[in-house]
Amino acid sequence: MIGPIVFVLYTADLIALVKSYGLSPHLYAYNSQIYGYCSPSHLDMFLSTVTDCINAVADWTRSIRLQLNSDKTEFIWCATVRRQHCLPTAGPLIGSSTVTPSTAVRDLGVYIDSGLKMQSHVRQTVSRCFAVLRQLRTVRRQVPTSVFQSLIVALVLSQLDYCNYVLFGLTANLIQRLQSVQNAAARLIFRIRRSEHVTPALISLHWLRVSERISFKLAVLTYRSIHGTSPSYLQSCFTRVSDMTSRRRLRSSTLHRLDVLPVRLSTVGWRAFPVSDATVWNDLPLHVASAPSLAVFRQRLKTFLFSHSYQDTII
Repeated sequence: MIGPIVFVLYTADLIALVKSYGLSPHLYAYNSQIYGYCSPSHLDMFLSTVTDCINAVADWTRSIRLQLNSDKTEFIWCATVRRQHCLPTAGPLIGSSTVTPSTAVRDLGVYIDSGLKMQSHVRQTVSRCFAVLRQLRTVRRQVPTSVFQSLIVALVLSQLDYCNYVLFGLTANLIQRLQSVQNAAARLIFRIRRSEHVTPALISLHWLRVSERISFKLAVLTYRSIHGTSPSYLQSCFTRVSDMTSRRRLRSSTLHRLDVLPVRLSTVGWRAFPVSDATVWNDLPLHVASAPSLAVFRQRLKTFLFSHSYQDTII
């Protein structure tokens, strides 16, 4: 067993080792991840750097009497659809074995595919949620509605909401697949047939639709970042327009607006965390963005998003 102080020293050594190759490490309790990027013209050089880095990590692990498990090592190329055909078909070489690039990898329960479309994550989430709904259907008659609703929230909606901020900007088709889970859950609670409209049930439950639930999570995270209650690396992602010297004379400088960073890739760039969060935040009305506390902000935000979700239904 490695003591906490020794473990910190080992972690620092591993981080320094990975950074010496110009790559970024991300360490968890039982595994480590290495990230990097390059231009399309430097793919071979980048792959060589990753190979050298992984082999150096393998040598380092052996020096502390550990072993890098090459059989469980995964490698993925992430690129836009237009660049997919340019990617090498081989991965890094670990010892005498080559790691075949994966089309999707799992990171803390989130499935990331090579095209960054999140199709694998949506498919897995929908599959798990419907499996839970099938199990809950067998006990629906024996459980009161209030208790059954709590079970749905805890076992189904929690999976829809888990890390859903990475789903911002997905295609309408993928969002609709996630929405079908929520619709099925509402129908099961009130025993509504598929031929009946589900919107009144969603309004009765006071559930935000999937797209608004994503915006809610992003807005809350942005509020915490702006007010200094989130990790520092998140706080550094945002800049108030009022703090920009070149914008102080504009009308927007008196509002709670954030600077939206320019993006180079219109397909995935605007889904990046600093861009998507700032975009969602700037769409909020002033009375919501200027809430004095997080509790008040969450209340006003849900009211605003709820009216936006069902603006064609609520009179």
